[in-house]
Amino acid sequence: MRDFHQPNRSVAVAGEAMAATSHPLGTLTALDVLRAGGNAMDAAIAAVAVLGVVEPQSTGIGGDCFALYAPKAGIPIALNGSGRAPERARVEWYVDHGIRTIDPETPHAVTVPGAVDAWCRLNQDYGTKTLAELLEPAARYAERGVPISPRVAHDFEHLSEKIGRDEFAAKAFLRDGRLPRLGETLKQPALAATLRRIAREGRNAFYRGGITEELVARLQSRGGLHTPDDFAAQRCEYVTPISTVYRGASIYECPPNGQGLAALLILNILAGYEPGKLGDPDYIHLLAEATKAGYAARDAHIGDPAQVKVAVDQLLSKDHAAALRAQLSMTRASTPGKADQSPHKDTVYLCVVDRDRNAVSFINSLFHPFGSGIYAPKSGIMLHCRGASFRTYPGHPNAIAPGKRPLHTIIPGMVVRDGRAAMPFGVMGGDYQACGHAHFLSQILDGNRDPQAALEVPRSFAYGGELALETTISEATASELARRGHKITWAVSPHGGGQAIEIDHVRGVLIGGSDPRKDGCALGY
Repeated sequence: MRDFHQPNRSVAVAGEAMAATSHPLGTLTALDVLRAGGNAMDAAIAAVAVLGVVEPQSTGIGGDCFALYAPKAGIPIALNGSGRAPERARVEWYVDHGIRTIDPETPHAVTVPGAVDAWCRLNQDYGTKTLAELLEPAARYAERGVPISPRVAHDFEHLSEKIGRDEFAAKAFLRDGRLPRLGETLKQPALAATLRRIAREGRNAFYRGGITEELVARLQSRGGLHTPDDFAAQRCEYVTPISTVYRGASIYECPPNGQGLAALLILNILAGYEPGKLGDPDYIHLLAEATKAGYAARDAHIGDPAQVKVAVDQLLSKDHAAALRAQLSMTRASTPGKADQSPHKDTVYLCVVDRDRNAVSFINSLFHPFGSGIYAPKSGIMLHCRGASFRTYPGHPNAIAPGKRPLHTIIPGMVVRDGRAAMPFGVMGGDYQACGHAHFLSQILDGNRDPQAALEVPRSFAYGGELALETTISEATASELARRGHKITWAVSPHGGGQAIEIDHVRGVLIGGSDPRKDGCALGY
């Protein structure tokens, strides 16, 4: 039980169904669908479409997604909804053109968006309501407009210049040279029409015909290598989740090309210690050192498994974790590795559990804020920049190649106990997510916290040679970490956000939390 003298948030508790998203309108949309007889997948699709309207800097139909789905609280299945590089995108082309890294604001960072194809597939395979029913709330919000919420307004403060670099985006989003502020209304009529077209025609509305032609024309006008055939070929894929056991609970993640493997590796390293008994400096130091090891493995080994071999079993073996622990000192920071990915923090995550205990863990993203910044005015689509994760040197597992999917940072998670799904969860925040998963689960499984309390614990992130601390961490702790050799910085914005819904099968209740770092909430009935 939390201390009610403190300004924290209580967990949401419900008996029948629950949704948790990063924006109130997303959560309310999911609840409306559930109360109208829809299942968890219906609610998730409707909610993520709304989030693409109300948090346009973070997500949308021009992005990618991943999902873990546990039908009737069974063992989860995974869907990879990430897009692929154009067929003409050969790494040699980039070498010949002197492109050492892929700039997020160029067409070369735009892989074919995979979200719409994935939504349609999930709706077809597991939904009970029509796509038209599920996309209409988002279309209505886009058409009528939504007031800008506090966290969105905070994110918008520094993005006007980026939006202004694309003349079409500037006309759609800027007012007097700036993005809307808190309480001001943002309308997206072109996006509303596109959502309704997808609702009527399905995936082909996005991947064939007029919308495709506009997107390809916009990309080619900027030097992109895309063709209509690249869009027509896009298909999501059901994949087998990967997992590890931590404190007796099975933790499921999507396999590569996502970074869920890094989250599991960090947990495997932490399993050799007792984090719940450590004070702040020791815990943050331990998490930082485990994170460095996990991310080094990520950057060295993860690529698209359809084109490169990723030794998942070896990387997640007990022997490998033991070897990494043997190199870890509790009194001295290891030499930091170089970040292999450019920093970014824009994603939405949601989870839903329905009356039949179908559980969905769902994540959708444009990658960087407003993705590539390349906007298609007729369709109202902002294109993501996930291809910026590709490397441009031959032989690297994550080197760009025709039809290849890049390393992805967005990762939904699922906890399973005794063969039954026990908690869909996720932590947003770009590269932070793998560390965030491990931190959150440690708070649950080592610290015996409920989902809301676990999401509220101060965060730290060791990345790119720095240990970035949230400002809620004490100066004394920061000084001790610096004494151990960490280069301390204070996070300008908080690390990520998150949602989780615990399924208490014994008592028949759902217990949900939503991160105070965002505007969202967990609600049930």
